[in-house]
Amino acid sequence: MSTPPWHEEHWRRLQSRLARGALPHALLLCGPAGLGKRAFLQRFVRGLLCERPRDGEACGQCRACLLLEAGTHPDFVTISYGLRKDGVQRKEIVVEQVRELSARLAMASQFGGWQVVVIDPADAMNANAANALLKTLEEPSPQTLLLLVADAPWRLPQTIRSRCQRIEFQLPPQADALAWLAAQGVADPAIALEAAGGNPGLARDWAAQGALARRQAVRKDMAALASGRAEPMEVARRWLEAEPEQCLWFASQAAVDEARARAAGTSAPLGSHLDAEALADWFGAANRARDALRGPLRGDLLLLELLAQWR
Repeated sequence: MSTPPWHEEHWRRLQSRLARGALPHALLLCGPAGLGKRAFLQRFVRGLLCERPRDGEACGQCRACLLLEAGTHPDFVTISYGLRKDGVQRKEIVVEQVRELSARLAMASQFGGWQVVVIDPADAMNANAANALLKTLEEPSPQTLLLLVADAPWRLPQTIRSRCQRIEFQLPPQADALAWLAAQGVADPAIALEAAGGNPGLARDWAAQGALARRQAVRKDMAALASGRAEPMEVARRWLEAEPEQCLWFASQAAVDEARARAAGTSAPLGSHLDAEALADWFGAANRARDALRGPLRGDLLLLELLAQWR
C-alpha cells in the first residue's frame, strides 16, 4: 500500500531528529482513527531497529527485521489490552502491565541499540497505570523510546501528555484526500469522503465494506420515521443488527443536512418536523448515544429513545 501523503511531513521531521541524535524519549502519536497512525509507527519502528536501514526504511532481511516480523525481537515491547485471570480480555491497560514494563526497561538492550515500547491504545490506561508510567517518562533509560498511540489523547492525563513529543495526524486537504482515494481504487471518492467526514482512511475502508449503502439505508429509515411509514422499534432493531455506531454517525450527518436545508430555505431532504433548535439537540443526542453504545447501557433502549424523538 502506498504511503499516504499526509504522513510525509511527519516522517521527514522524525528522520531529521533521528539523524541529529535528537530523538525524544517519548512520542505521542494521536489523531482520528483511519489516518494511518499505526502504519506510520510500524514503519518507523522497523527502520529504527533495523541493522541496515536506508533513509529510515528497514531492509527487511537482517536479523533484527526477521525477529521483529516474527514478533520475537527482544528489544521491542507492546502493551495493549491484557487478559484477566479468568481469561477474559480487559477493557483497559492496568498498573501491573506498566510495572512489568518498568522492570524490563531496567535491563540493558540485548542488541545494544534502542529499546522500543509501544503502548496502544495509550488512552486506555487507567489512572493507576498512567501514574505508574510517569516515573518511566520522568527517568527514561538511555536509548529507550516510548511510543504512545491514542485516538482520543484528551483522555490521557495532562501529566502524561506534557512529557511526550506530539505527532498529531490531522485530516488532509480535500484535494489530497480525493487523489489518494482515487489511487486506492475507490469508485466514488467524493461520496465516500463526505460520508467519512473528510477522513480518507475511513472513507476507503467504508467504501470497501459497503458502508455507503448503509448510509443511504439510514437516511431512508429516517425519512420513513419522519413520515410515519416506519416504527422506531423496527428501525432500532435494524441498526443494532448492522453497525449501530456507524448508523448513528450517518444519522447525525443526516440531521446536519436537514438543518442546512432549513437554513437555506429549501425543502428538507428527510422531511423532519423538528425545528432548527430541535435538530441541533437531536444531533448532540445522536453523538452522545454513539459514545454511550461503548458502555454498559442497553443499545436497543438508547436507539429507541433517540428514534422516537426523531419521529
